[in-house]
Amino acid sequence: MTGAIEAAVADVATWLTGAAGETVPVGPPRDDPAGGLTVWPLELRPVRQTAAGGATREPYRFVVRLLVSSGGPAAVPALDRVLAAATSGGGRAELVLAAGDPALWRAFGVPPRPALLLDVPARIDRPAPTAPPVRQPLRLRQLGMRTLDGRVVGPQDQPLAAMRVELVGTAQATETDAAGRFRLVGVPHDPDAPDRPVRIRLVGRGRVHTAEFDPAADDLIVVPAPD
Repeated sequence: MTGAIEAAVADVATWLTGAAGETVPVGPPRDDPAGGLTVWPLELRPVRQTAAGGATREPYRFVVRLLVSSGGPAAVPALDRVLAAATSGGGRAELVLAAGDPALWRAFGVPPRPALLLDVPARIDRPAPTAPPVRQPLRLRQLGMRTLDGRVVGPQDQPLAAMRVELVGTAQATETDAAGRFRLVGVPHDPDAPDRPVRIRLVGRGRVHTAEFDPAADDLIVVPAPD
């Protein structure tokens, strides 16, 4: 399977061969008395991503920057032909004239020489995940709703006011009043599991606490751990 980078490099190498009138191999810059061009992926550059609505996932887009360099003086005419083709809009790559950094050539271990940079768009398709098949008949159940009342107290039974009380796994939330009392309305009740504990999360005073309690209790009392 050909990857996005490999496909982009191969596509540009084919285009370069047609533009230069001679084969342009994929490889780093080289010293070749016979001349000739080479093309080499230099870096990957990010681009702005787009988002699609619904279940569609947009491809991941990026740019492959390629270095097209000459192997010697004899390769300058071929590089000239590539430059003319690139500036005339004959290729899918964007021309960048910024390949004269001496540090670049030192990294490759070759003397400076005429070269071009080409930015080639690439993408990785990201198909939306498919849902697993349903292998059993669907079962619809109606859940009841209940109201839960409780208190939040600290050491010595001191009420804790302005504590945020969240029902874990739902969007239900409220705050305790001056007496530490709270009420959660519309708490789902599963008749098939009436004794299943209810979990709440307490947020306040720079702390986060979780607690489980019996949903059948008349007056729930939650005592956070002391600091």
